[in-house]
Amino acid sequence: MIKELAEFGNRKRIETNNAEDSLNHETIDILIEIGSDGSFKNIYTSNKESFIEDVIRTQDKGRTIAIVPRLLVDNSQYVLGFPNDKKRANECLQKFKEKIEQYSTLEELVPVIKFYGNKETGLNKAYETFYSKVKNKELDEKGTIAFFLENADSFIHESAAVYEAIKEKYNKDEIDRNGSETTPCAICGKTEFRSKNISVHGVIKKVPDGQSAGCSLVSYNADAFESYGLSGNDNATICTHCIKNYIVGLNWLMTNGNIVPVEKSKGKAKDVFIPTNRKNFGSDTAMIYWTKEDESIDELNLLDNPDAGQISNLIDSVVNAKVKSAKYIKTNQFYSCTLSGAAARIAIRDWIEISLDDYRKNITKWFQDIAIRAYGETRYVPLYALAKAGHNTKSSNDPTNARVATQLWDAALKNSVPPLWILTAVLKRIRFVENSEDGESKETLTPERAALIRFVINRNNLKGETMIKEQNDPNDKSPAIVCGKIFAVMESIQRAAQGKDLNAGIRERFFTSASTNPATAFGRLMKLSQNHISKLKHEKPGLAVLLDRQLQELCSFLNGFPALFSLEEQGQFALGYYHQKQQDYDNAKNNKELQSIIETKEE
Repeated sequence: MIKELAEFGNRKRIETNNAEDSLNHETIDILIEIGSDGSFKNIYTSNKESFIEDVIRTQDKGRTIAIVPRLLVDNSQYVLGFPNDKKRANECLQKFKEKIEQYSTLEELVPVIKFYGNKETGLNKAYETFYSKVKNKELDEKGTIAFFLENADSFIHESAAVYEAIKEKYNKDEIDRNGSETTPCAICGKTEFRSKNISVHGVIKKVPDGQSAGCSLVSYNADAFESYGLSGNDNATICTHCIKNYIVGLNWLMTNGNIVPVEKSKGKAKDVFIPTNRKNFGSDTAMIYWTKEDESIDELNLLDNPDAGQISNLIDSVVNAKVKSAKYIKTNQFYSCTLSGAAARIAIRDWIEISLDDYRKNITKWFQDIAIRAYGETRYVPLYALAKAGHNTKSSNDPTNARVATQLWDAALKNSVPPLWILTAVLKRIRFVENSEDGESKETLTPERAALIRFVINRNNLKGETMIKEQNDPNDKSPAIVCGKIFAVMESIQRAAQGKDLNAGIRERFFTSASTNPATAFGRLMKLSQNHISKLKHEKPGLAVLLDRQLQELCSFLNGFPALFSLEEQGQFALGYYHQKQQDYDNAKNNKELQSIIETKEE
């Protein structure tokens, strides 16, 4: 995984002309404008990208523990000593000034040296203005700060002389740190870059549930993270150049995107960040993806926004594709990494590496497997909607959503078998609530949940049994499927006899027991249904005959009701019930009496 990230990062560095390991490409959030005499002029917000000194890959324990300033550009702790009542902030400021003094021979740094030398007109005035703007929420105290000379057209640190000095010092320090070591890098195999005496590789920004300052994928800043008697980066032996590459690549994947205005309530628009190579799975998990060589992977957009026409074209293109004669030539590769924040570190939850040919075949199979009949049409449910189908949708912090989404993402791209615990989760959610908030009983077996149940059961069908179709299959005589259909017909009989406005019908009272202990539940249900049919014969004889015939036909497929249903059979029961209800919806288009008892989309 790190090897592929390093290759991707190297590609991005070439695209952005980020060739120097001593420099890092970052966004400047705040600029301090000063005069040539060091006097403070003003402080502004900024959104300009720039190359600044990169100091992460040292023998120190990283900037979280150690105090390691960057030349001329840093956060408010280092640049202004903010807040000045904190010991660490004062120490950071002192180290920052000492570093500038090391480069005092550079003419470009003279105004900055004067800024710190004359506090009354420089540092103190800047601190007061910064404090006021932070208090008024005009500035972010954690933003990156750079110096800007009055009437100049670039930051002070962007001077060619400053860049050359940073590069020269970095190369000298690398030679000194490496000494006589020639340990080859575990990624590139080269020995020209240092792979010893490195504690922290670097930080990744915008990791879900991680620290705002960033998280580390690889870090040995404490003895507890080392093993086998190895010290620091000896545990990984990745050279500084490859470290730089994978950090750049991972940061690009996590942070790259566009700000898009999205219309909210009352016609107001709000700027929303739309990532390009990232999908968020809940509040604590994100998935990033890329290809070895640049190539369109638009099929991923269909996972979030399924379009029946585009899916049909995708399926046709894959089914009709000719097998390449060069069978063993490696095609372009697709990569995906699912990760979460864990304090200051990154937890990798999943890694996917497949060819683009397999990627397209697997996504095609995904859509075939999740298709479900819903209110007269074939529906393809978005992946995020499937993930939400298995947990409490009212809770925004429910971690189940991210766990289910991760498993479904893996299944979509690798054609893998999802775990059965997903079925357990969704079955808990399809129980029927007797008294909802608006005083009416409501069904929770939605098309999304039916699609998820069908998907999980079929993918776990390793015995070659009958696969459950996307719509009602009259040839499927599986006991659990048939029992679900019988229950649906019994509910229709009750609705026809007693009307729709029931306080608690058989669905609310018996669905759970019928789907787990059918023999016990259906004994009582059968008697209730016969009573309802008797009543219906006097009021709507035609409808009574139709429903009774349906019930008798379905019962003829069984040799008695089973005593218990397994987990998979409980899912089959739910699907049998769902398919029968959808079949009734389709049949009701040409039958006015059926229209009076079926449930519509609004219900």
